[in-house]
Amino acid sequence: MSAGAGDRVLPDPYRHSTWGDGSGYLCGLFATQNETMNAELLAQAKTLGFSDRQIAHLTGRTEDAVRAERKSIGLVPSYRLVDTCAAEFEAYTPYYYSTYDRGDDEVTKTPKRKIMILGGGPNRIGQGIEFDYCCVHAAFALKEDGFETIMVNSNPETVSTDYDTSDKLFFEPLTLEDVLHIYEREGCTGAIAQFGGQTPLNLALGLKKNGVNIIGTSPESIEIAEDRKLFAAMLNKLEIPQPPNGLATNAEEALQASQRLGYPVLVRPSFVLGGRAMQIVYSDAELTHYMRFAVEASPERPVLVDKFLEDATEVDVDCIADVGHFANPDDATIVIGGMLEHIEFAGVHSGDAAMVLPPHTLSKEVVETIRRYTHAMAKELRVCGLMNVQYAVKGDTVYVLEVNPRASRTVPFVSKAIRAPLAKLAAKVMAGKTLKDLGFTAEVWPDYWAVKESVFPFNKFLGQDIVLSPEMRSTGEVMGLDADLGIAYAKAQMAANSPLPLKGRVFISVADAHKKDLVPLAQGYVDLGFELVATNGTATVLEAAGLRVQRVLKVLEGRPNIVDLLKNKEIQLVINTPSGAAPREDEVKIRTTAVMTGTPIMTTISGAKAAALGIAALQRHGYEVKTIQEYR
Repeated sequence: MSAGAGDRVLPDPYRHSTWGDGSGYLCGLFATQNETMNAELLAQAKTLGFSDRQIAHLTGRTEDAVRAERKSIGLVPSYRLVDTCAAEFEAYTPYYYSTYDRGDDEVTKTPKRKIMILGGGPNRIGQGIEFDYCCVHAAFALKEDGFETIMVNSNPETVSTDYDTSDKLFFEPLTLEDVLHIYEREGCTGAIAQFGGQTPLNLALGLKKNGVNIIGTSPESIEIAEDRKLFAAMLNKLEIPQPPNGLATNAEEALQASQRLGYPVLVRPSFVLGGRAMQIVYSDAELTHYMRFAVEASPERPVLVDKFLEDATEVDVDCIADVGHFANPDDATIVIGGMLEHIEFAGVHSGDAAMVLPPHTLSKEVVETIRRYTHAMAKELRVCGLMNVQYAVKGDTVYVLEVNPRASRTVPFVSKAIRAPLAKLAAKVMAGKTLKDLGFTAEVWPDYWAVKESVFPFNKFLGQDIVLSPEMRSTGEVMGLDADLGIAYAKAQMAANSPLPLKGRVFISVADAHKKDLVPLAQGYVDLGFELVATNGTATVLEAAGLRVQRVLKVLEGRPNIVDLLKNKEIQLVINTPSGAAPREDEVKIRTTAVMTGTPIMTTISGAKAAALGIAALQRHGYEVKTIQEYR
């Protein structure tokens, strides 16, 4: 049928639908019904699984209008129990899914006060299972305080979707439509959107506009932290510095901002998950390519352009506050749970970076500045629950990179390190208690070192370069604890399945920008008893400093080359920092071969120094194994 003057042109994938369930036919009907939409057609669409948003798109309406019309005719889903007993016995587990087949509703209501917890949705690289930890602990904490807990999540591989974690589990998508259905059906007292990461956080404002009581830090405060203009205004008011930055809604504006700031710059879309599409760019050509192929910029979702602070130390801070309960913020309690110093340079995503708690190189003055800034922002945002802040320290100046008034990926790590259940405490604060009620009013600085290391899936993606970037790529994390920082770091490497060698040969190849660190770094490994291996350029520099080096061919120079040595297990450690934004082909082969052969590899100077510290500590006195309870 050809499209008439009043017909809507169907967007893909609806235009040429071959679905056998009638969906393509419905798409055609919706496309011609801009003004009228009968109840029968609407019911048929919902039964087939069309969302309000899809129907709104097909009929030229708003999602709110479709929802209102659907509810006006009493068209709402019913909920059925998942049969966890495969029909062998009657299932009683409170585990529900929605349906529009007009059958009986199997949800049982109770008179208890109910709080809904929004999970993180499907697992993918960048989401972080740490958020699921926070959701689970929130459910446990609220149960302790007498609430009925309603978990909404659509991931079968998480603890939050275990049938016995919450009082009721709704296995539903994390969309505005589905969450509103459950909230209204259950008559919830409030909802927690700050524990599941960016996915539920993006729903917070829409939920509040539709009558949902978002407990804890308000969606408006979350918006201030997410919106770059509002965030900059808050920092200016508090006289807290941030790196020079700009906003861009198109490629031309991005170029203008980058030329004003000077390269390198960090570019990223706003409101993203796991640093997705975040990149450090070094030239107009790279930026133009990024704007054309990596993001879609618009006035509603501008691209953020920040001056990248090279060789800065990044610091993550997790704090908990109850400011939202007090008219006067000065009456509130704000406690920093953990201050974590990154081992990698600033610019590596916090989900990927190795970190040390407490900070090991920061001065007392810098620590106090970080503490002061954190308290000031918690008061200004009226934080009620958790807040994460990312800082960059360059010299004696502390810059704020990002503030998230929500749970963060580091909360489980910090909670174990300081022996305080931050997520549980935060959930109780969000539900109405104060930190004084809970007896948590002072910072905890452990008398041992806790090192967080990330675990990566690179051995599953052979050929993929392993260099870390602002975009998160890790799929888990581990912890090393010890009274000696070097041993704690070594333990973390063991746990990440990359144990540090105690002897052998180390291959060193660093970028020109790191040549100033080359000789003292290599000397440190020689002092530890390692033999040095390098290609001609690096070997020449090391020999000029009086160091003995075995020369090896580059990949393109012939054989046997460095890749051959790695495959033959003749190299025990690789130190290889990337040469620039576009790594050379031989660099990528070296790094991917190291992963394939299980050879420990350091891609940053700071990581190589930490490895040397760990090896030295292991050589001196080995290590002891303790349970985490013994550290308590």
